[in-house]
Amino acid sequence: MSWLTRDAALARLGVKPQTLYAYVSRGLIRSQPAEDDPRSSVYSGSDIDAFLKRRRTGRARSAIAEGTIAWGDPVMQTAITTVRDGQLIYRGTDAVTLAETATLEEAAALLWQADSLDTTSTLQSPARGETGKARLLSWLATRAARDLPGHGRSPAALTRDGAVILNGAAEAITRSSGPDAFHSRLASYWLVRDEAGDLIRRALVLVADHELNPSTFAARVAASTGSSLAAAALAGCATLTGPRHGEASARALAYLKAACRDGPEAALGAIAARGEYMAAVGHALYPDGDPRARALLDWMGLGDPLKAAIEAAQDASGKLANVDMALAALTLKLGLPDDAPFLLFASGRIVGWLAHAMEQLTSGQLIRPRATYTGD
Repeated sequence: MSWLTRDAALARLGVKPQTLYAYVSRGLIRSQPAEDDPRSSVYSGSDIDAFLKRRRTGRARSAIAEGTIAWGDPVMQTAITTVRDGQLIYRGTDAVTLAETATLEEAAALLWQADSLDTTSTLQSPARGETGKARLLSWLATRAARDLPGHGRSPAALTRDGAVILNGAAEAITRSSGPDAFHSRLASYWLVRDEAGDLIRRALVLVADHELNPSTFAARVAASTGSSLAAAALAGCATLTGPRHGEASARALAYLKAACRDGPEAALGAIAARGEYMAAVGHALYPDGDPRARALLDWMGLGDPLKAAIEAAQDASGKLANVDMALAALTLKLGLPDDAPFLLFASGRIVGWLAHAMEQLTSGQLIRPRATYTGD
């Protein structure tokens, strides 16, 4: 069997890197680590030839549409975020580079194409709930029930609405108001030192957006109906609560705790005994490793036993840690509560949900896929 480098595979297929990675994740093209550099991948030449042959024969429109839903070809256009050559790009800017210096509010200004943001507004009524997660969902639901539709609002008005929602989310989670940046309010809420606040800042920027992930797609679908930005953000946040999306870090956190307490071998054995798979490793868009995880883990400078636990998970799965693992590691590194990974993810990603909602509202297009009937 012949194996091709990534560049050779891209040239033969005539596609972009993220499309090649999607083909691999769907099992259409096999890949394996390169012998001379295990950090890189090579791709099956015979699989590529077979794929091209099938593509030349053509497929029905319904089959094409069905294949795009899960890691398939792009289904809509966006100028906000993409994955290119293993890098996460925010409007032409490398997200890792941006995270080195930017606040979440500055990332929002970039993604929303705003010169500046006014995030000094305060909640008109207190958010209800015992946890930050409950308060965020409750507050977004209250706003969604009250706010005017986004349909027909100008880009400037949408940006103002977005700034109010971003600040309101910070206030709902942390129960604090004022001019401080989101990461500073989270650091105060969790009672951690300034150095920890800088790691929180970087993490928020790294998760601010990630192209058309499930929660972002949900936000865009809501916005396509003309809903308010708050309703779109609520749709995204509700989707994020799923164990295969924003709550993936919870399983990673449980593993890291067990590995630090009982040793990686025992923790991995317990996962296998339960018939479960190792969470928070690998990512279909990053066959050579998630740049967000790599950057955040490097910035943390982890030592044992956390470092050993992550390395053991990578060795056992044959996959590199992704950002969910990095958020779980950050939680343990800083001594944050167990709900911190979700709150970090939601706090950062609300910027992306709002960016995509604004873009969808501006386009004026309704998202209305068709379904293939399989009943009697």
